[in-house]
Amino acid sequence: MPTSKITRRQLMGGLSVSLTSTVWPPTPATGGESTLTQANTMGPLPPNVLPQGLRSRFVSNVNGLRMHVLEAGFENPGRPAILLLHGFPELAFSWRKLMPSLAASGYHVMAPDLRGYGRTDGTNVAYDDDLHPFRMLNEIRDMLNLVSAFGHRRTHLIGHDFGAIVASWCAIARPDIFHSVVLMSAPFAGTARLPFDTTRQAPNSTTSAPVPDIYQDLADLNPPRKHYRSFYASRGANENMWSAPQGVHAFLRAYYHMKSADWPHNRPQPLQEWSAAELSRLPHYYVMELDKGMAETVASRMPSSKEIAACAWLPDAELRIYSSEYQRTGFQGGLQWYRSNTSASSLFGRTGINSDLEVFAGRSIDQPSLFLSGTSDWGIYQRPGALEQMQSSACTDLRGIHLIEGAGHWVQQEQPEEVTRLVIEFLRQV
Repeated sequence: MPTSKITRRQLMGGLSVSLTSTVWPPTPATGGESTLTQANTMGPLPPNVLPQGLRSRFVSNVNGLRMHVLEAGFENPGRPAILLLHGFPELAFSWRKLMPSLAASGYHVMAPDLRGYGRTDGTNVAYDDDLHPFRMLNEIRDMLNLVSAFGHRRTHLIGHDFGAIVASWCAIARPDIFHSVVLMSAPFAGTARLPFDTTRQAPNSTTSAPVPDIYQDLADLNPPRKHYRSFYASRGANENMWSAPQGVHAFLRAYYHMKSADWPHNRPQPLQEWSAAELSRLPHYYVMELDKGMAETVASRMPSSKEIAACAWLPDAELRIYSSEYQRTGFQGGLQWYRSNTSASSLFGRTGINSDLEVFAGRSIDQPSLFLSGTSDWGIYQRPGALEQMQSSACTDLRGIHLIEGAGHWVQQEQPEEVTRLVIEFLRQV
């Protein structure tokens, strides 16, 4: 294996072109690579890998990016818009099963590869590169610019996993643009709360209990564990998955399998508190063994050839779309977000690179909202109390919570018919 990251990236890029040029020919470069956006020069996905009615295209000048977007319902101008935001390690392709039905229901549907993913600019990043382009406010800017580029002043918003977090903050920041929001697999627990009525307190006094070092507490368990968020923020995470001994394709197969309803050990239960003892109940893809990376974690749960053949929701040809993209780009573009959110407080805009989100402290999602997930998805419980907070305060017009049988974390891919039915039913009411 080459020892230089740059050499490896150049090598993988060359291999990707040679292996996929008959299917996905890259477009010729039109100029020097931008040091800000690190431009991606790949061409669009060919029609033969997409469901009928979908097209792959690029939109330029989206907050400095050339953004790759899958689009449906584009034939008739003036339709109401739906923006779909994917999670990690996913792509716009993750929405392929919903988009035709949403378009058939009268919507203009847009699903981008988010910043740092797939064929959108920003994938050619390294661990030590500037994180500011990946902060949440800039992700919101990406979405605002994309919606505007398509000529819409309002849109419905649907997000899954990391995309649900982006969707939540988009809804908080610009309720005039994002008319409704559907969150999948990642509950929104609300915004920060500012210290209140503190003028009569003694100087330097505090009313808050000290926050435990959850990462150290996990490492002190027997056997020792670590949180997947801290692993994804580590220097070695990208190389661990990109250079997985089993290969990127097999790594993704095992990863998707282990977080789906196909893995029989996914029997989620609410956690009582944010403590190492409670978090240790989570499967190893969330709270990992301390001495293992994600590649080793999922390798032990690799499905059999018979199980792979029976996986109707993600046949091997469709998985190849993901693995070819991630083999070309690596995972660092998506991992940059984890690097900017290494603590729970940073998720709420209290600390770190996302501290500017504190300007929205005390705000709630007041648009019509809906939450969907699978009954086999541990993701809804990985942050204790988040689901309850979403119901009690974070979303003031929550129209329903639906946990769908036969689905794990990849709910829109595992059970697309039921997800589509619930989404369309919701949209018709708002």
